[in-house]
Amino acid sequence: MTGSAPSAPLSVPPGSAPNNATYDPLFQAALDGLHADGSYRYFAELERRAGNFPQAFHHGAGRDVTVWCSNDYLGMGQHPLVQAAMHKALDETGAGAGGTRNISGTHHYHVELEKELAALHGKESALLFNSGYLSNWVTLGTIAGRLKDCVVLSDALNHASMIEGIRHSRAEKRIFRHNDLQDLERHLKELPPDVPKIIAFESVYSMDGDIAPIEEICDLADKYGAMTYLDEVHAVGMYGAQGGGIAQERGLEHRLTVIEGTLGKGFGVVGGYIAASRALCDFVRSFGSGFIFSTALPPMIAAGVLASVRHLRASATEREGQKRAVAYLRRRLDEAGLPYIDSPSHIVPVMVGDAKTCRALSDELLTRFGHYLQPINYPTVPRGTERLRLTPGPLHTEAQIDDLVAALATLWREKGLALRPAA
Repeated sequence: MTGSAPSAPLSVPPGSAPNNATYDPLFQAALDGLHADGSYRYFAELERRAGNFPQAFHHGAGRDVTVWCSNDYLGMGQHPLVQAAMHKALDETGAGAGGTRNISGTHHYHVELEKELAALHGKESALLFNSGYLSNWVTLGTIAGRLKDCVVLSDALNHASMIEGIRHSRAEKRIFRHNDLQDLERHLKELPPDVPKIIAFESVYSMDGDIAPIEEICDLADKYGAMTYLDEVHAVGMYGAQGGGIAQERGLEHRLTVIEGTLGKGFGVVGGYIAASRALCDFVRSFGSGFIFSTALPPMIAAGVLASVRHLRASATEREGQKRAVAYLRRRLDEAGLPYIDSPSHIVPVMVGDAKTCRALSDELLTRFGHYLQPINYPTVPRGTERLRLTPGPLHTEAQIDDLVAALATLWREKGLALRPAA
């Protein structure tokens, strides 16, 4: 589950007249609850060093550590071509965009990047946003909110940004069971043929690493007259002949109404986008308040992303290196008998099943062994499925993988955790 879980509202004691002193104890009580059940999120203060990734200096531990949970999946955040493009654009254009896209904030680099992203996905147009979260929130919120009587059919494990965009639209929402085609069709059958429909789903789901049946969902969309909205944030850069994602890998891009992606994971910088028809992108540009009233990405950011996208469209080296690292890690985990989800993607979740144990493992991996893995606890995943989420990439060496697996095996043995039969 990657959506946000509902939480009980904070209540002022009945009969009291609230003042400034009333509120902090309410906030602290809620935080105390997170600490008590092991789901409080701690920030790791890291200092990435270009040329040394996946190593980083951890200010809390006071030492260099190996990072295993970065979403800079291919290490493009430190690629020389990306850095050079950003330095050049900074020198040419300065630090910021200077305004929203509508008021002096559209620069040449933005336009060129949108053209490149449209070409990457074989679409007429693309539209840049300041984050992947914003691109989902604005696009789904605008389309579903502006289409009269629109119904959104949303996969049960969709990301929080998609959930919030649908909620913001105030359109009717129907949740279908994760990757369940029969349940999706059941919902579609129940809707009148003339009602506008959007099927919203992801390609790679970031917690289990499983992949959606994209072609079959497109078949249902065609059968019942629905648009398709595919979130490819955990796939762009890493899959497809040009890094266009799972839909590109499977030759399905032309069947999707909207492809949404991020620029902060596989492409290694920051931002988000949609790729779709010219009319749809212009519609979101013209009616999406979250786009209209946001200051544009700095031109140097757009220049860096442009260099990254162009490089990954032409180079398969990074994708091949990532596949080798993932395969090697899985083989070593098998040999050690460590429990993990064997997904078809690059995401390797090592399963723990308890929030406090997950936190303790993460802490000891850091302090004793110099490996940084963020524990993934509720509400990001359901209780009882807590895990350490590994994302090995082309810059992780076999020696680093060996050292990580040895550390995990030591802690598993010391804590008496269940193992799988060794391969």
